[in-house]
Amino acid sequence: MKQMAILLIDEAVAAGARKHKACAVLGITDRTLRRWRGTDTLRDQRKGAARKASAQALSEQEKMRILAVCNSPEHQSLPPTQIVPRLADQGIYLASESSFYRVLRESAQASHRGRAAAPHVPEKPRAWAASAPGQVWSWDITFLPAAVRGEFYRLYLVLDIFSRMIVGWEIYHNESSAHAAALITKACLRHRIRQDQLVLHSDNGSPMKGATMLATLQKLGVVPSFSRPAVSDDNPYSEALFRTLKYTPAYPRRRFVDIDQARVWVQRFVAWYNTEHRHSGIQFVTPAQRHAGLDRQILAARAAVYEAAKQANPARWRDRPVRNWAPVETVWLNPEKMHQVLPEKTRLAA
Repeated sequence: MKQMAILLIDEAVAAGARKHKACAVLGITDRTLRRWRGTDTLRDQRKGAARKASAQALSEQEKMRILAVCNSPEHQSLPPTQIVPRLADQGIYLASESSFYRVLRESAQASHRGRAAAPHVPEKPRAWAASAPGQVWSWDITFLPAAVRGEFYRLYLVLDIFSRMIVGWEIYHNESSAHAAALITKACLRHRIRQDQLVLHSDNGSPMKGATMLATLQKLGVVPSFSRPAVSDDNPYSEALFRTLKYTPAYPRRRFVDIDQARVWVQRFVAWYNTEHRHSGIQFVTPAQRHAGLDRQILAARAAVYEAAKQANPARWRDRPVRNWAPVETVWLNPEKMHQVLPEKTRLAA
């Protein structure tokens, strides 16, 4: 076909036609014509051009036979990796395993074969937004090492994601749905949580999804929310809090002698974290200040200090604005991309 096109264009040019117009009639460009003249092969190598069937390609009859074998009662539940060796044991060769897969894909039959259910990919948990305390809590359980090697105490810890304040905690010897239910009940009473006010997020552990816990949440009017299995990023606030707890300089270097010592230490940590720790995710105010609504006043005073410093020495700032001390208005848990805004507006790191 390429040779015919070249001959037709040469005849048109010899008759007085413009070469680029003759090429346009055949649907090619001058550049294509030059490339065709300079190549050793006459095969049309343009994308989408008609191709001559390869001599090694499977015929339609061979494809139909492959499908018939794959759909036979003996092989309908088996993948090609099992079918091809079985046929070889019978002295039969139809095609390679990759060819079997290709034929199945062309016929829309490459889905999961057999009675077992296809692997389930859990959906990302729903995004929750908190614009005030008492709207979204996150909780989890971590281990504290006991005096006996290999034994651990369980620290149950509940966090308000808006203020980052620890709103409840307990330490037990074991994990239990009843322990979790008691902790959440006390926290809701202490912070006066009303019906249908709170979302409680956690991972998929048995204490979180136990019957006692779920019944308690329903009684309290608390909406449960769960992470995907084995995905720690779905519960980032609790994970970040546990990292802060275990990497603080005050964390004991030795194991806890008993559960009472562990409780005393955690009580001190919670007091420090809530009332002294300047949290990076909420513009470096303490969780207690944020929870009480004092952060706006504190951040406004900081902004005034920076503006005064800029007025006193404008050359140091040049044309740059002072540091942004605007309060974080909304905190998102597992946000969708459409909810992700500039870091100075919404802070997600704990």
